[in-house]
Amino acid sequence: MELNSLFLLIEDNLIDQLVTKQLLKKVFSIEQVSIANNGKEGIQWLNNNKRINSQPLIILLDIQMPIMNGFEFLDEFHKLSKDAKKGVQIYVLSSTLDPDEIKLIEENEYVTDFLNKPFPIEELKTKFLW
Repeated sequence: MELNSLFLLIEDNLIDQLVTKQLLKKVFSIEQVSIANNGKEGIQWLNNNKRINSQPLIILLDIQMPIMNGFEFLDEFHKLSKDAKKGVQIYVLSSTLDPDEIKLIEENEYVTDFLNKPFPIEELKTKFLW
């Protein structure tokens, strides 16, 4: 299965970064996965990598990170231009069991879906088809 999308993984855990990149490469034949170690780097990546509107962007977003967490990233993402947000799908990857956090994730207008860690590759196969 091959996807014609850009991927941005916003994740501070190096092991999760490596595992996610390898799974995306193996299952979806994705060669290039950009990495941001926190939400601040994720926003900087979006500002520095203006993309062609026809190419979708999938963001895999962790919640618990230093410097700028996933919720703070979503707040900053909201401030971006409509063009910058066009064609972006955000999947929150988290191991949180906190019902308040889950509610915030599910109610956020920019979050496409909430997925539990570890990385649910079989579930993503059905979600990444458009």
